Amino acid sequence: MKLLGLLLLGLLVSLVFPAQAAAHPLGNFTVNHYHGITVHPDRVTVRAVVDTAEIPTLQERPAEVGDYASRECAALSQATSVEVDGRAVPVEVRSSAVEFPPGDAGLATTRLTCVVEAPASGSTVAVRAGYRDDRIGWREMTAVGDGVALLDPPVPGVSVTGELRAYPDDLLSDPLDVRSVVLKVGPGSSAPVAGGTVGGSSLLTAATATFTSFAGAQDLTPLVGVLAVLLSLVLGASHAALPGHGKTVIAAYLAGRAGTPRDALVVGATVTLTHTAGVLVLGLLISATSAVAGDSVLRWLGVVSGLLVTAIGVTLLRSSLRQRRPVLVSHGHAPPPADDTAHGHGHGHGHGHGHGHGHGHGHGHGHGHGHGHGHGHGHGHGHGHGLGRTNLIGMGVAGGLVPSPSALVVLLGAVALGRTWFGVLLVLGYGLGMAATLTTVGLILVRLRDRLAAVERFRDRFTALPTITAALVLLVGIGLAVRAALGL
Repeated sequence: MKLLGLLLLGLLVSLVFPAQAAAHPLGNFTVNHYHGITVHPDRVTVRAVVDTAEIPTLQERPAEVGDYASRECAALSQATSVEVDGRAVPVEVRSSAVEFPPGDAGLATTRLTCVVEAPASGSTVAVRAGYRDDRIGWREMTAVGDGVALLDPPVPGVSVTGELRAYPDDLLSDPLDVRSVVLKVGPGSSAPVAGGTVGGSSLLTAATATFTSFAGAQDLTPLVGVLAVLLSLVLGASHAALPGHGKTVIAAYLAGRAGTPRDALVVGATVTLTHTAGVLVLGLLISATSAVAGDSVLRWLGVVSGLLVTAIGVTLLRSSLRQRRPVLVSHGHAPPPADDTAHGHGHGHGHGHGHGHGHGHGHGHGHGHGHGHGHGHGHGHGHGHGLGRTNLIGMGVAGGLVPSPSALVVLLGAVALGRTWFGVLLVLGYGLGMAATLTTVGLILVRLRDRLAAVERFRDRFTALPTITAALVLLVGIGLAVRAALGL
């Protein structure tokens, strides 16, 4: 109910304090490109727009470079190749301009506009854009004919983003990545082919924009500060509920390895500390130097997180397979468990006549003693000590290792306004929100597991649960590492 109340508060904030949708829904590290191609009877003109998001703008500080527009447009023209009927033609700059629209958290963005031109008179025109092609981002091309007709053009004639001013929600999961086009030219003229409409923003996107606008507010009142902290908790919780943040593997680990509520709290606390520390360290590096490519750092952190989960999965799978092997128990002694999970076993043996009983309490071993006369029988007791602390902390580190770009932007925006303490507070709230979601999921599954284990018909099925859990952890870890390595 508490989480639901916070979510409702976040919705109320979004309505009371309306904000524009996030300027760069693909990420605050992106460099986005649009190339509008116009083919004339004797030349081809390319209107190129480069929209650089908040973090690379902060690192490069283009506003401090007086000749930024002319210099970068010259580099863009050199990286743009035009071929007419298979023959390369020179490309020259016709105009250059730059502006710095405000972005998230009060940080500036960069909008560079270059118009380049090349002679063209032929039946085919090929254009390829190579400027800053090492950075992730949206890449869009359009083409129209002016005095000539384009025959079955492979790209639309109208930008679906309004030249990188608004990005359609329905294409964000599979963003455009058009870097080259070959156009067939014929006599006549043709009308532009529409490329779709620009969609609206999702509720989560609008809430994120509201959150970052709080961090960049010039006048910080106590009410705005409290709302911002509460919204950071909501967004952190929502962020952890999205795919790719380890909640599934952490919850399965707790449910399958005899986890306790205390174990779930340990994981949640580790996630909070790791995420907060990661945002602070990366923010410091980005502020200090432009040599750090934030998107590359996040990608490598994702790989490390996946490999860490994979290593834990391998350890768990090996230990669970060893424990499932039949073991001969002799004279009340059992072999110690293979991993750092502690167990207690007790066995009693009766000999001769009478009865026997035994008690065992231990950390991986048990002792039983029998005595008396008659027909013997025995019983024992054992007490375990929960999950291994190393694996718990490792799962928490993996869950919080990759910093959220939204939290990073909020921190940098607060630093730029001289409110570092406020930025740290919001980042901490974001991490606590993440931890709340992960811990809640873990607690629910632990409680569900305990209830099912108490039912007689389910009891035997739990013997294979540690092995299944270990295999799941291993597979998810491999998937996370591969996905991060491929930059997906």
